[in-house]
Amino acid sequence: MMGEVTRWYAARTRYGQEHGIHRRLETLGIEHFIPPVISNLVFLRTTKSEACGLANSGMIRVKYIVDCATKTLLVVPDKQMEDFKRVLDLDLEDGGLVDKPLSLGEWVRVTKGALRDVEGRVLELRGRYYVVVGLLDCCYAKAQVPRSWLEIIER
Repeated sequence: MMGEVTRWYAARTRYGQEHGIHRRLETLGIEHFIPPVISNLVFLRTTKSEACGLANSGMIRVKYIVDCATKTLLVVPDKQMEDFKRVLDLDLEDGGLVDKPLSLGEWVRVTKGALRDVEGRVLELRGRYYVVVGLLDCCYAKAQVPRSWLEIIER
């Protein structure tokens, strides 16, 4: 459809089919992301009509995730998708000094490094801090971040 907006759509595929889906989407020139740690999940950035056409024609074997509230294809906001991808791609072991303690689950923003501006919740395990990013409250990714790079934000 003319004028349709491209969005990120979440879909499931059969177990072990991620690499085949990846190759097919690459051939078709469709932007996509397959999380390395979550089986059977693929995200496609395309228009709704193209997404449906790909699945209905059998060009790719996926089953789109439906948003229960809207009864239509689940759309992942761009900022959530980018934060999710960046967190999965990075894990740091640096540390730093801070003057204000964090509470577990508090909303934070990363202020430096490759994850700068990523927002999520803070998690501390064995003295190490992680930023945890959720994708529509159903998938989560974490990356270790120096405590000094985290600032508390109001949500």
